[in-house]
Amino acid sequence: MNAFEIYGGKPLRGEIIPQGAKNEALQVISAVLLTKDKVTISNIPDIKDVNKLIELLGDLGVRIERISKDTYTFQADNINLDFFQSDIFKAKGGSLRGSIMIVGPLLARFGKAAIPKPGGDKIGRRRLDTHFLGFEKLGAKFNYNTESGFFNIDASNLKGTYILLDEASVTGTANIVMAAVLAKGKTTIYNAACEPYLQQLCKMLNRMGANISGIGSNLLTIEGVDELSGTEHRLLPDMIEIGSFIGLAAMTESEITIKDVQFQELGIIPDVFKRLGIQFELRGDDIYIPQQAHYEIDTFIDGSIMTIADAPWPGFTPDLLSIILVVATQAKGNVLIHQKMFESRLFFVDKLIDMGAQIILCDPHRAVVMGLNKQVKLRGIQMTSPDIRAGVSLLIAALSANGRSIIHNIEQIERGYQDIDIRLRALGANITRIDAMPATH
Repeated sequence: MNAFEIYGGKPLRGEIIPQGAKNEALQVISAVLLTKDKVTISNIPDIKDVNKLIELLGDLGVRIERISKDTYTFQADNINLDFFQSDIFKAKGGSLRGSIMIVGPLLARFGKAAIPKPGGDKIGRRRLDTHFLGFEKLGAKFNYNTESGFFNIDASNLKGTYILLDEASVTGTANIVMAAVLAKGKTTIYNAACEPYLQQLCKMLNRMGANISGIGSNLLTIEGVDELSGTEHRLLPDMIEIGSFIGLAAMTESEITIKDVQFQELGIIPDVFKRLGIQFELRGDDIYIPQQAHYEIDTFIDGSIMTIADAPWPGFTPDLLSIILVVATQAKGNVLIHQKMFESRLFFVDKLIDMGAQIILCDPHRAVVMGLNKQVKLRGIQMTSPDIRAGVSLLIAALSANGRSIIHNIEQIERGYQDIDIRLRALGANITRIDAMPATH
């Protein structure tokens, strides 16, 4: 089993370039199924979840050419619809949560689709109702076979309609948008997600010939068109990586420059790190974080303890709450971390407590962090990564800790972070990939 061996407590220095956005990649790569023409996508991260989706499209019959490390062309002019019922499709689709994103495009273009119940992170129930209720309102009929675990959907007559989403789901909104662009008539989606990645998808679809208005708001209007054509698209840098590197610099007292961050697309992410007392400056489109020995958590205006909670965009993304929690362990002051959107993402804090952090886990959604002000360093331990974001949070903790840490199950981390050990070594980190079996207790 692969693991990371880390000797922490060492300041890092240098420049790092964030990879292309994983969550945007899963959406826009799925959108190539909407046209028979060639689509070129660049800045694609070389990570497992994205590579699995590209492989799945190849199995469906999409012609794929890798032009460079981060650039591919896709041409979906000969799709094998029988592949949906195969055991290979069930195995591959079921192991990748992002596989749900191919359903909307397939329904729009071919009028039918099937999908196994997708997998992914173990961070609580992440239901798919929003996707299917949206498809149903557009006229699709679906059936879930509990024995086979397959969703079968018939959408031979999609028609535009008014849709009020029960939650502002990013993937749900993206999937419904992709189904609606080729439906007959006008579709209105209210309570739509408006993340930058979804905006990117809508702009790409418009370049392909779609007619989507309201981009960037929670009210999208889509006038159906007969067909879409090819285009070229470049992914945004991954905002979760950018936030992770800001946290890493603060925790390890490092001087790091994060290159080409598309700062205007980061929303309130930089401000939330400022609330923890982290200093940085914008140099062109780079974020420069100076070496800082201490950072102090802000309080509310009335002096009460700071609360940092996740919320749908333009609120703070839940994918960075794990990073905020870890960084707060070495801040001066206290903070309440409130994870509203998923019920199991805070369970990794027991590893941080073992490392010496002062954290009270109140319930599955809330944790109080009492910052150590770097007076007591975390200590290295053996631990296991439960999911992508918690895994990177533990990696940041290990890089700041005294002594040796081992992180097992790094496959979870590598689902979302490209060549993370190589890029950290370039900054001076002492991190090595080793074969190691998790310790049993």
